[in-house]
Amino acid sequence: MNKSNHINSPVDQKVIWDFLEEIKDPEIPVLSIIDLGIVREVKLQYPPSGDGGIEIVITSTYTGCPAMDMIAADIRVELATLGFKKIKITQTLSPPWTTDWMSESGKRKLQEYGIAPPDKRFTIPKDGVGCPLCHSNNTRLISEFGSTACKALYQCNDCKEPFDYFKCH
Repeated sequence: MNKSNHINSPVDQKVIWDFLEEIKDPEIPVLSIIDLGIVREVKLQYPPSGDGGIEIVITSTYTGCPAMDMIAADIRVELATLGFKKIKITQTLSPPWTTDWMSESGKRKLQEYGIAPPDKRFTIPKDGVGCPLCHSNNTRLISEFGSTACKALYQCNDCKEPFDYFKCH
C-alpha cells in the first residue's frame, strides 16, 4: 500500500485496518496482528479543534506477553506514517484473547511456516497433533511449553522433526 497517498489526508477505518495488516507479530513474522486477532477496535477521534487522534485497542494472546510492547511501538510507527500525531494504544485483558479470533488465513500461514495451528478439539493433546511438515498425525508431546508461552513442543514420529503447536485457548 502506498502510504504517501494517505499522509495528511482523511483516512477511514478500512485504511487503518489495511495498515495494521502490515504489522507482523515479532515472534511469528508470517502473521500480522490482524491474523492473530489481537486488534480489537479502531477508534478515530476528530474533535472540533481539528487535532484528531486515534486509539487502537489490543488484547495480548497471553497476559504478560513480551511481544506486546514491540507491537504497540510498531502500531505507533505505522500510524505516524499516516499523519496521526495523537496515538493511543490501549491494552485490554477483557474479554481474554482466544484462538477463535485468529483468521483462517493466519492459521494457514502458521501451517506453512512449520507451526501446527490451534485445533479446538483439544488444548494440549498428548499426541496426534498434525505435523506441519509431513502432515502425519503420528506425533507426540515433548513439552507443554514451546519456544513461547503460547506454543507447545511436539515431535513427529514419522519424519522425526520437532515442531511447535499453537495452543488453543
